[in-house]
Amino acid sequence: MDLFSNEIKTRPLAWRMMPGSLDEFVGQEDLLAEGRPLRRLIEEDRIVSLILFGPPGTGKTALSRIIAASTNSQFVSLNAVTSGVKEVREALRYGRTGRIILFIDEIHRFNRLQQDALLPHVESGEITLIGASTQNPFFSLVPALSSRSQIFEFKPLSSDDLKILILRALISPKGLGEYSIEIGEETISMICHLASGDARKAFNILELAFLTAKDEKGGKIRITDEHVRAATRKRALYYDEEEHYDIISAFIKSMRGSDPDAAVYWLARMIESGEDPLFIARRIVICASEDVGNADPMALQVAVSAMHALERIGMPEGRIPLAQATIYVATAPKSNASYLAIEKAIETVQNSPLQQVPSHLRDSHYRGARRLNRGTGYKYPHDYEGHFVKQKYLEMEKSFYAPSGEGYEREIRKIMERRRKTDR
Repeated sequence: MDLFSNEIKTRPLAWRMMPGSLDEFVGQEDLLAEGRPLRRLIEEDRIVSLILFGPPGTGKTALSRIIAASTNSQFVSLNAVTSGVKEVREALRYGRTGRIILFIDEIHRFNRLQQDALLPHVESGEITLIGASTQNPFFSLVPALSSRSQIFEFKPLSSDDLKILILRALISPKGLGEYSIEIGEETISMICHLASGDARKAFNILELAFLTAKDEKGGKIRITDEHVRAATRKRALYYDEEEHYDIISAFIKSMRGSDPDAAVYWLARMIESGEDPLFIARRIVICASEDVGNADPMALQVAVSAMHALERIGMPEGRIPLAQATIYVATAPKSNASYLAIEKAIETVQNSPLQQVPSHLRDSHYRGARRLNRGTGYKYPHDYEGHFVKQKYLEMEKSFYAPSGEGYEREIRKIMERRRKTDR
């Protein structure tokens, strides 16, 4: 028994503190509170094929272990990193002797061939699949597999959830309960903050801080902020494919919505998560043209200059011109009139009869052009007052560009109205 206990103690704290039942499970209240569908499926042993997805350390594997312990079935566990079609087929052999639940951790790492190999067995009910993934299944799984599974999204744990888990680890015999540990509320809050909703990370920080404090002289083990800082030098940020799209979307919408504080926050999130800085710069350039446009033509110049500066100086200094361009675009007057103009023009080109170039606008700089009447009748605008003269540039009567009343487009609109009066 002592040998078994010692072996358990050598396991990481996060593994030792994994919940053994639904009553011990912390977090995901919207999925597992009393009466919720997922909880009822587990308690009534009516599990169907499930895909559990969400950030690391939110309880996906822990819940799968609880399902294994509470269902009347054979439970086979595979990891997609180390398993392939061969291992899946081996697991399926057990299914012919009774009900089998096949748990596949990191199922998003299975390629299409491996996922397709599961389909007929899931469809026939030969196995009940439980897949855990840190990626959105609609991005990472073949549609046939995701459509045949109930999908549940796990959210990052709240600070209150993490605090419950830390306090439990400090008193539990499975955790650090055998030690006399002193730790302040602010230090616990710091661990919760650094863990960013990840229970595994919170346990790892606590364990490393405990080991650092334990090596110091003295009877009682006192864990301080310094021990926590020593355990984690830099806050690691979760950033998968879905986060990539969600955060860049929030970034662009914050610039478009004229909120520089939100925009620069999302910029910082991307930089700290290791996003490609040139990808960020290109999105700023697009936003400067699509959402600011001629309301402030300088926005595009600032954005392009920031991209060129980034290419020349690299990171980390490149974050400064990125921030400058982000803030400029966010605070600039907004107009999507240029974007709408090209969209309308492209739609017209695609769906209407193609317009011929009027004869007076055609190229006349070659021998014989005059004999073909090319360029005849063209009026050179600079020869006229105001450098403008009425003439047809397009046979069809259609308006594509409608300047807004924002920023410099207010002036553009006045100029266009003045020229229309001249036309009349």
